[in-house]
Amino acid sequence: MYDSARDAARKSDADGGPARFRGVPFLLKDLLGNSSGVPTTCASRFMAGVPANHDSELVLRFRRAGLIPIGKANCSEFGLLPTTEPHLHGPCRNPWNTDYSSGGSSGGSAAAVAAGIVPIAHASDGGGSIRIPASCCGVVGMKPTRARNTLAPLIGDIMGGLIVEHAVSRSVRDSAALLDCTAGPGIGDPYVAPPPERPYLEEVSRAPGRLRVATWSRNIRAGAIDPECRMAIENTASLLVDLGHEVEEAAPRIDADMITDAFLTIWTAGAAAMIDLLQLSTGRKPTRDLFEPLTWALYERGREIRASDYQRAVSLTQLASRQIAAFFETYDAWFSPTLEKPPLPLGCLDGHETDIETAFAPIIEYASYTPIFNATGQPAISLPLHWTAGGLPVGVQIAGRFGDEGLLFRLAAQLETAQPWTERKPPIWGRERDPSTRLRDDASKSEGFAG
Repeated sequence: MYDSARDAARKSDADGGPARFRGVPFLLKDLLGNSSGVPTTCASRFMAGVPANHDSELVLRFRRAGLIPIGKANCSEFGLLPTTEPHLHGPCRNPWNTDYSSGGSSGGSAAAVAAGIVPIAHASDGGGSIRIPASCCGVVGMKPTRARNTLAPLIGDIMGGLIVEHAVSRSVRDSAALLDCTAGPGIGDPYVAPPPERPYLEEVSRAPGRLRVATWSRNIRAGAIDPECRMAIENTASLLVDLGHEVEEAAPRIDADMITDAFLTIWTAGAAAMIDLLQLSTGRKPTRDLFEPLTWALYERGREIRASDYQRAVSLTQLASRQIAAFFETYDAWFSPTLEKPPLPLGCLDGHETDIETAFAPIIEYASYTPIFNATGQPAISLPLHWTAGGLPVGVQIAGRFGDEGLLFRLAAQLETAQPWTERKPPIWGRERDPSTRLRDDASKSEGFAG
């Protein structure tokens, strides 16, 4: 999208104006981030070459904030896997070590921010797809409250409300400032998030006060957790004590297997519904050869799920949501590892696998903390508070009460001040892969493109 970006930069320079992110380069995730006339491929051969016929309302709000989309960011096919290795575009590599995954599904966005290509990028999250790549790439990833950002103009919700959109960024401040620019309902939304008490950018400069927080350094499913991830939580707990908070080791009482089964039912049915809806909008018929093997297996399984099974899964996630909400009556925030392991080597999660249970078994052991808050709709943020001895980032997840991103921004900003990370940069930072692709006209010399 370089040509349209240059045009937008020239117009931005000419118009001036108070837009908060005026002239800042930005990436749209190649899923949901519709820009009229530009393909949104969903990293799938099924959607390759199909230009979007409208702008998403969120993309319009990004532009009104002054952001200039310069391209699309890679993702897993239809956002279904927590790694970004689609057959269509190839693997997205982790800037800290290019043999490793950038996470997913918003792996392209997180890698671009971590590598210094852009300072902030669009991302979406249905089971951790903002927080997982944020953890893998050492950036900030906020999953806002359900319905905080609208999915207008065509979508009410996706997968029963599991999916939300926002961004990944290098700083807590930028995440908060962008959410101020985009939050709020669209026309015809089926439900809306509670309004914030004050602008999120103001929260970043407010002290959080003395909070009662829970930390958990064990696997929620009683499985193994990598020592580096355990160390990340233990060190964060010590830091929280030093900052004056009341810290206890505790976790919600939940049936992890029940939540997992219910989540996968909704996820699988949602994958099938997504493909069938795209068939309606494009006129293209889904055939096996246009999809990765695991995606096709999910599509076939999803079309077999009975309506009663789907409704039962929704009821079970709602039951779990009430149980977890009760936990937050006692605690202001819950700290856990974002992931049970540091970034995985590329190729560990196999999109070629056609047996769904086999394919998802390692995923469930790798990312069991993040989907909980897609099911409950609560906000959760991943912060880069730890690095392994080998130099790979490890994220810490903070979850808060439904509708209370403000507290998370206050607490995250306090931790960022106490243990800053923005000066830590991967080895690839500042290097140009191909100088011939550099933006060379006058617009590219503006401050916005310099980053």
